[in-house]
Amino acid sequence: MKYFTALMFVFGTWYSILAQSLPSDLSRVDSGSTKAINALWRENPLAVQFRSTTNVVVADIKGPAEITMIHFAYPEHHDPAAGSINRDVRLRIFWDGEATPGVDCPLADFFCDPNGERDCVHQSINTAFVNVRQGFNAYFPMPFRKSARVELLYDGPLPAGQELENLMPCYSYVCYHTLKRVPRDTGYFCASWRQEELLLGQKEYVALQTTGRGKFVGWNITVRNPYLEHFAVDENEKFFIDGETNASVEFQGLEDSFGFSWGFPPTENMFPLTGYFPFHGNGAAAYRFFTQDAINFHKALKVTIGFGNTEVGWKWNFSHPINTLQFSSTVYWYQVGPRPPLPAMLPAVERAPTPRRQFWPAGLPYASPADFEAAGGRLLVGCGLSSAETLCHSPGYSISIDPKVQQWVIWPDPVFYCRMNPNQFEADLNLPKGVSGTLRLYIIDPDSYEGGRKETIVVGGETVGTFENFQGGRWVDVPISSDKTADGKLPVKVVNAREGSNAVLSIIMWIEK
Repeated sequence: MKYFTALMFVFGTWYSILAQSLPSDLSRVDSGSTKAINALWRENPLAVQFRSTTNVVVADIKGPAEITMIHFAYPEHHDPAAGSINRDVRLRIFWDGEATPGVDCPLADFFCDPNGERDCVHQSINTAFVNVRQGFNAYFPMPFRKSARVELLYDGPLPAGQELENLMPCYSYVCYHTLKRVPRDTGYFCASWRQEELLLGQKEYVALQTTGRGKFVGWNITVRNPYLEHFAVDENEKFFIDGETNASVEFQGLEDSFGFSWGFPPTENMFPLTGYFPFHGNGAAAYRFFTQDAINFHKALKVTIGFGNTEVGWKWNFSHPINTLQFSSTVYWYQVGPRPPLPAMLPAVERAPTPRRQFWPAGLPYASPADFEAAGGRLLVGCGLSSAETLCHSPGYSISIDPKVQQWVIWPDPVFYCRMNPNQFEADLNLPKGVSGTLRLYIIDPDSYEGGRKETIVVGGETVGTFENFQGGRWVDVPISSDKTADGKLPVKVVNAREGSNAVLSIIMWIEK
């Protein structure tokens, strides 16, 4: 019975979506005709193949008419191990002879496959408006009055020729239906792609900013942190309609506007109107289509991702470089009448997701890991920097810290991180047996907690000293002889010496030269 109930729920959901997408006059035989234009395949003219050009006009249609479906096939000799079609090729559509496109988006991202990272020979994308499985299909209705020019523009490193053709979609068709007229209140379909890496505590990500009259019908986004394994989902998605300063539509959580709660689920989920799947190793990709709840605007629309006005802690935290976020987005909307040009497309080499990279804090006496190692550095720990805490280590060098010792990353200074405990905490450096060198510790007290911190540092069982008044930061250098590391360990203890305060430690370095 439970299985039958679940099956009926799924069927009911699909039927509801299908009923909304089908025209109410499907049974009526009108005077228009349906046609299809083919391109890219070798039996089509050379002018519409990537062997002869890097900008293929796959359809040039006279109106009035409505594009009803667009299809692109995967490359004929597609190798799943080599990945999919990436962001080097763009889908552009020009309406009614306009000089600037109404649609300008990396092809894969338009079809909710950001950067083409899904193995869509074996995986699929299945939504109410686009789907991908060994080919790309779009079902957005796209009416126009005078003309529609659909292009695939490749602006990557290869010239036109056989090698490029082997990597591109190998055939296409654009289906359209001729019309007698297009009503005045019918909007032109628009789609725009953006990508930006930013500190969300200082600046909001703008997915769309346009003026005029129209309605927002959907988007897909990605989010990831180039430094860490995790990313925040406490951002708010805000829709500022007709110039308002307080968004009248605001989702209080990144996952919320895509149909999820308490973060994205651990596995991919795809529904007709909402969905999620992992992206680029440590990020998320999600889509959402607005049908019953399309967002109308009459003068302007601005769509952003940021933190809520009262989320002060999040703004502090995500103003620090370790919490850099990279967003990309494709937005879909309809617009009536004149509209501003879409934002300039990034060069092809800048569209790929930012590679994972090592975080290197500001304020260190070394400009890079190479400089640190050249100076004899063997271990560098930024205490409190989550999964990026060990910034540099040579083989045989590591650190063990009790995971229950609190990580703190909310100070406003360049050194905004530390390990902290109300009483005391220890860390064990794991070193080659009998090695000698210098232990460098950095302590800072930027908030003068409880009148200012005071703490005692003990290394290898011996007290180094008791320190206070280090609001501006202080290095503590401790020479270590080989007898202190005879067993391959060097314990470091930080003890709070002022009641009501706490013990902190921000940087640990081990240097042998």
